[in-house]
Amino acid sequence: MPEIKAPLFAADGSSKGDISLDADMFGIEPNMPVLHQVVTAQLAAARRGTASTKTRGEVRGGGRKPWRQKGLGRARHGSIRSPQWVGGGVAHGPKPRDYTQRTPKKMKRLALRSALSARASEDAVLVVENIEWTAPKTKQAVALLDAMGAKGKTVVVLNSIDGTAARSFRNLPEVRLAEPGHLTPYDVLWSDQLVFTSHTVGALGNAGGYGISDEDFVKDSDSAKGSDSSDEDLANEGGES
Repeated sequence: MPEIKAPLFAADGSSKGDISLDADMFGIEPNMPVLHQVVTAQLAAARRGTASTKTRGEVRGGGRKPWRQKGLGRARHGSIRSPQWVGGGVAHGPKPRDYTQRTPKKMKRLALRSALSARASEDAVLVVENIEWTAPKTKQAVALLDAMGAKGKTVVVLNSIDGTAARSFRNLPEVRLAEPGHLTPYDVLWSDQLVFTSHTVGALGNAGGYGISDEDFVKDSDSAKGSDSSDEDLANEGGES
């Protein structure tokens, strides 16, 4: 199997050469049917399943027969709440239900590896050395992405301890943050490029067996933008995001 490499950058955006990637995570032949099935299951799990309509038996009224059965030359009807009447019940309408699908863990791991391998083959995987910024500033994050040539939708994979870096990236509208244990195939396919740190890129091998949870649900584009606080407000925050 050929060696898979990705460009390595310092925290200030300067080039540091290349870094080798795990061939088991970034160098396999993508399995598109499995990838499609897992992404479909993730999108289905994001559905709330609360849509509900009333049947003819649940709509108020309609207990009296509107007119007699014969003799008027009109079609027979037994209730003004049948589906063909305005204000009547809905035939075969949605009811509250659970849309989640059971997906084996092996399929989830294979789908994530397939998505990562597809991005690696497109040279869309970038790695940054430890981001040790003293204060959270959005302009630092923008400067780093520009120096790396990361444009468009970007997923930045950080550890939970990288609070300063997370608060620096979270206000960017086209940036989505993820942890190694919660990186999903949909996140990978949504992005134009992936940005890892030297620690998170090596942690994917142990974190590939994720389970679809509330944290993995697909968010609306507006919610991915984060808060509208300024860099000064972020610098005054005491805890992690």
